[in-house]
Amino acid sequence: MEKQTAGRDQLGTFAPKFAELNDDVLFGEVWSREDKLSLRDRSLITVVALMSKGILDSSLKYHIMNAKKNGITKEEMAEVLTHVAFYAGWPNAWAVFKLSKEVYESE
Repeated sequence: MEKQTAGRDQLGTFAPKFAELNDDVLFGEVWSREDKLSLRDRSLITVVALMSKGILDSSLKYHIMNAKKNGITKEEMAEVLTHVAFYAGWPNAWAVFKLSKEVYESE
C-alpha cells in the first residue's frame, strides 16, 4: 500500500496531530495489517461502514476507488450494496450506487 499523506496535505498545519494519526496510524498501521485482513476485505468493510453512517462524500468515493483497486469487481460491489441497503437504508444505497457507478463506469 502506498504511503498516505492526505491528512498532512489537507490538515497538516491546522490539525497536525489528527493528520499524523490519519496518515501514520490509520493508513500506516491499521491498513497495513494484511496478515489479519486483506486490503480487499478492509475496503469492503470501510465502504459498508461509511454507507451505514450516511457518510456519502468524497471520502466514500475514495474508498470505492480503493475497493476497485483492491480487487472488488463491479458485480461484487453491486451485490454488497444491495445486501447492505436493507440494513443501512435505501436512500444511502441509492447515493452509494451513484458514486459506485461513476467509479466503475470505465469498465
